[in-house]
Amino acid sequence: MLSERVRSLRAQHGLSLRQLAETTGLSAALLSQVERGVTDPSLSTVRRLAEAFGTDLATLFAEPPPGDPHISRPGRRPLLSAGEGAVVYERLTPGRTDLEVLRGRLEPGRATSAEPWGHASVECAVVLAGTLTVQVGDGRHELVTGESISFDSRAPHRYLNTSTVPAEFLVAVTPPNP
Repeated sequence: MLSERVRSLRAQHGLSLRQLAETTGLSAALLSQVERGVTDPSLSTVRRLAEAFGTDLATLFAEPPPGDPHISRPGRRPLLSAGEGAVVYERLTPGRTDLEVLRGRLEPGRATSAEPWGHASVECAVVLAGTLTVQVGDGRHELVTGESISFDSRAPHRYLNTSTVPAEFLVAVTPPNP
C-alpha cells in the first residue's frame, strides 16, 4: 500500500514528518494522513514524495510480484487524482514495473494536466463513457464511447473533456512512468 511504502521510505531516509514536509513543500498534517491511509493523495503530492525520496511513482506503488492472479475490486483500489474536480484514476494493476492500467474519470471542462507532457512509454486509452479529446503533439483526437487510441508517450500529450458530461476511460501504460 502507498501509505506503508511512504512511511517505510521516510524511515529509510531517516526523516521526521516535519523534515519530509520541508523537503516536499507539503504540510506535516497531510503527510501524516497519507501515511495513515486516511486520505488519497493527489498525483502532484505523490510526485513530490517520489522526488523527495529520489525514486519514481512506480516505486511508491510497488507491491511484491504476485504469486497468484491479482484481483482488483471496486472501492478497494488505490486512487490518484490531479486535484479537486480534475481527473481521478483508480489503479487496476498491482505495483509492477512492466504495465500499469488505470481507470480514469475526467469531469467536464477539465484536463489531466495544464500542459501536454511526455514520458518514455507506450500508451493506449479506450473510452468507456462520454467523449474524450486526446491531444498528442500538435494533433487533437476526439474519441467517443468504445473508441481507443494508442501512441508513443514520448510525444507531449494529455486528455481533455470538452463535453458537458463526465468521461470515463481506461489507460494502459508500458512501462509505467510518473
